[in-house]
Amino acid sequence: MAENHAQNKAKLVSETRRRFEAEYVTDKSDKYDARDVERLQQDDNWVESYLSWRHNIVDETLKMLDESFQWRKEISVNDLNESSIPRWLLEIGVIYLHGYDKEGNKLFWIRVKHHIKDQKTILDKKKLIAFWLERYAKRENGKPVTVMFDLSETGINSIDMDFVRFIINCFKVYYPKYLSKIVIFDMPWLMNAAFKIVKSWLGPEAVSLLKFTSKNEVQDYVSVEYLPPHMGGTDPFKYSYPPLVDDDFQTPLCENGPITSEDETSSKEDIESDGKETLETASNEEQTALLKKINPTESTSKAEENEKVDSKTKAFKKPLSVFKGPLLHISPAEELYFGSTESGEKKTLIVLTNVTKNIVAFKVRTTAPEKYRVKPSNSSCDPGASVDIVVSPHGGLTVSAQDRFLIMAAEMEQSSGTGPAELTQFWKEVPRNKVMEHRLRCHTVESSKPNTLTLKDNAFNISDKTSEDICLQLSRLLESNRKLEDQVQRCIWFQQLLLALTMLLLAFVISFFYLLYS
Repeated sequence: MAENHAQNKAKLVSETRRRFEAEYVTDKSDKYDARDVERLQQDDNWVESYLSWRHNIVDETLKMLDESFQWRKEISVNDLNESSIPRWLLEIGVIYLHGYDKEGNKLFWIRVKHHIKDQKTILDKKKLIAFWLERYAKRENGKPVTVMFDLSETGINSIDMDFVRFIINCFKVYYPKYLSKIVIFDMPWLMNAAFKIVKSWLGPEAVSLLKFTSKNEVQDYVSVEYLPPHMGGTDPFKYSYPPLVDDDFQTPLCENGPITSEDETSSKEDIESDGKETLETASNEEQTALLKKINPTESTSKAEENEKVDSKTKAFKKPLSVFKGPLLHISPAEELYFGSTESGEKKTLIVLTNVTKNIVAFKVRTTAPEKYRVKPSNSSCDPGASVDIVVSPHGGLTVSAQDRFLIMAAEMEQSSGTGPAELTQFWKEVPRNKVMEHRLRCHTVESSKPNTLTLKDNAFNISDKTSEDICLQLSRLLESNRKLEDQVQRCIWFQQLLLALTMLLLAFVISFFYLLYS
């Protein structure tokens, strides 16, 4: 069954590419960016995202590709960078990426109070949206985002339906499958009628992704650690620019405790290397380099090292899935699986394999540096060799699906040293475009040996819970619809009253001038 599904998907991808080239590119080649056309022929996931959004109907997919590609060239998406956006627009913080929802999706913040409707700046604001989405898409390749429409302290000047429609089109046409949900916070009642129009733009399938929330309800979707105080959260984050807000990856804990900076790590390891034969905080490769200087019997030292590493990692299985990057193969490919308290082993393993002919330097970063110990977190890997990185929660802290790990890797020259000082200097000088990046999510395995009865019980519980949630959502929907109808009626009554007063005033003015000049 799975094999047939894969074959059918491959056929659809092939047909889409062939027909787009024959029916669209031939006639409209000047309307597309050649880089997008080339990517379409090479990136299966990109084609599949359009197909999936159009229910695998090739004709509809082709129309969507045509519209999307023309827009991408019109706005020069492939060439957008920080310098393309006015500095003042980056400084006010109307749009940015920060934090994660409870499902582990990145939060795409739109602080509406900082937006003022202005036709002179609308193009720059659209470019800002495209800049952030394209930047995210290149890094995360298909992982959805949760849009946080923060309408708190929003005035009438911030209501811009053209801008809202553009944002919706971004997810409907330009970046399909990237939308997890739209969380609308603290919407003023004056905007109810406006968002009724928004629902018609979204279409019936996407309407279910709209989540209208207040301070109490927003925590159903985002935990307090990623919510600002005005939403009832505890996140101390305050937007500022420069630098550009990134994915919040920081240096994790080393084996002996927190590290405040890489320079401190380097100096600490240098001091220890002068007086010790083994380093608890250094990687296996660093230990080998040190032992070469101290002990000429290199083969014996390496054998002892391997035994130590094996004894530490034999308690858990090697990950099976593999991400095949240009410099490193990384296993697991997408998720780090941590054991539960019941399993007794919370550690997990990241295996890096160097597939180049040169030494590859690597670093590990995490969004929760206080939670995890990572060993090694900053080292190098010889050509053709593999390195096991042990990741373990620190101090009994709980693993969360919101936590992320970032593997950074860059190829080193043969003459470069691989000691702590050399690695620190290397990362300061290596160009950004030479660095390979790969992100990993976290997942907790509740039980290492689940039995059939447990699974069945869980299935029934999930079913019951789902039914309750559906009933609750339906009741909320009916109540919100009733309130919406009442508010619409009030708006209609108010508009009629305003029109009547205007007509009355107009009649009074006409009568006044008639009497004055008659």
